[in-house]
Amino acid sequence: MNSTVLGVFILYFIVIILIAYLTSRNSVTHSDFLLGGKKLPGWALAFSERATGESAWLLLGFTGFVFTTGLSGIWVAVGIAVGIIFAWVFLASRFMKEAEKEKVLTLSDYLASKFGQNGKIIRWLSTLLIAGFFMFYIGAQFAGAGKLFFTSFDMNLTTGIVLTTLLVILTAFFGGFISVVWTDMIQSIMMLLTLVVLPIIAFIYIGSNDLSLSESLIQAGPNFDSLFGGATGFAIGVLFFNNFSWFFGYLGGQPQLSARFMALKNEKEARQAKIVGTVWTILAYAGAFAIGLAAIVMYEQESFADVETVLPTMILDLTPAWFGGILLAGIMAAIITTANSQLLVVTSSVSEDIIHKSLGIKLTDKQLVLASRITIILSGLLGMMIALTSESLVYLIVSWAWAGIGCTLSPAILMTFFWKRYSSIGVIATIISGFVFTVLWISTPLDSIITSRFTTFFIAAFFGIVFSLLFPDKNKAEKTER
Repeated sequence: MNSTVLGVFILYFIVIILIAYLTSRNSVTHSDFLLGGKKLPGWALAFSERATGESAWLLLGFTGFVFTTGLSGIWVAVGIAVGIIFAWVFLASRFMKEAEKEKVLTLSDYLASKFGQNGKIIRWLSTLLIAGFFMFYIGAQFAGAGKLFFTSFDMNLTTGIVLTTLLVILTAFFGGFISVVWTDMIQSIMMLLTLVVLPIIAFIYIGSNDLSLSESLIQAGPNFDSLFGGATGFAIGVLFFNNFSWFFGYLGGQPQLSARFMALKNEKEARQAKIVGTVWTILAYAGAFAIGLAAIVMYEQESFADVETVLPTMILDLTPAWFGGILLAGIMAAIITTANSQLLVVTSSVSEDIIHKSLGIKLTDKQLVLASRITIILSGLLGMMIALTSESLVYLIVSWAWAGIGCTLSPAILMTFFWKRYSSIGVIATIISGFVFTVLWISTPLDSIITSRFTTFFIAAFFGIVFSLLFPDKNKAEKTER
């Protein structure tokens, strides 16, 4: 069994590296390397955005979360799905137009260009915020890969993490954004295959063995069969917002996702991408939720030392070796697509935002691409070290990074797009307050009561509004008076 699955994995690795190499053969400019040079079709960017947005968290973390919570886990899926669809419908075209108008390649550079009075400070703050949290995010992906290799092949966790690091570095290294998008597209389809096919197989197995979902939910633990986890009154609101709060991180503040919006060519491509992104999201989250429920029927709650191995265990139990290998490769695809996209975000932060813009070092296009590739290698190795030394769960690390980056920068993006009185001091206040309160909140028991994903968004927005009103930008104040 393991040898067949391993053979499928090796073939998958070869194909992905080959695609990355072939799509990088044309000489690329720095703009191509970081944002694709507006050359990529909308449907490919949509597949890439979805694969990038759904990491090991969806296939390992969320399925395990549903397994340990029951029906109430649906609010996580609802919050995320609504956030993704909102971003595609209301923000994607705006990002495309603004990136073209401002001639920018990164989210940090966009904010800096829009608020020139304190542009350098904004660029530095947002760049350090993104790079800092993303290194832990990348480490979480590598840790997820280690769990996958351990569960599937009894492979040492360290070996699995090292192999994943090598593959992620290679796919990002060859052609940058263009290579990543095309490999993402293939891997996005593999992820969807896993999330759609496995629950169908699982429920056929459940039906053929006369097992009952409703009875299993009751036996699994108290309140597993309740949409609100048995909560009443105010507690329902807390549960709802804690789970639904993933929504706030999708409102423009995730640079690895916003980059796909910025790379769109025109409105026709944007419309095409919106359809693909929406359909993918509905199918994927319905499938992941169904997998978690099926696992409750098939396994006892004490069956797993680590509940984030539920999905790979189910694949090995229910499918023949060759097909199981394909579905397991879908999990690896989720890990790689997210990690290499995040590596590119860190890379763009260093080469474009720091070296090129903040420090003003004059380099040729080739030198900037070289600097980007060196950054990819160093960042990948740092992420590997974090994965090897961290014992935190994938779900928790991603949750904290989601708050620190997405729920901090989302209010900044929304107010930049839709509020004319938002000022450069307001942006700075948004970023600093979002970072400080995320760190403080997750360091206390408060995070277990109300998640930082919820509090960070509103605290960052509050400080952004207050400081914008107290310290308006002169040119905006003059326009408002007129």
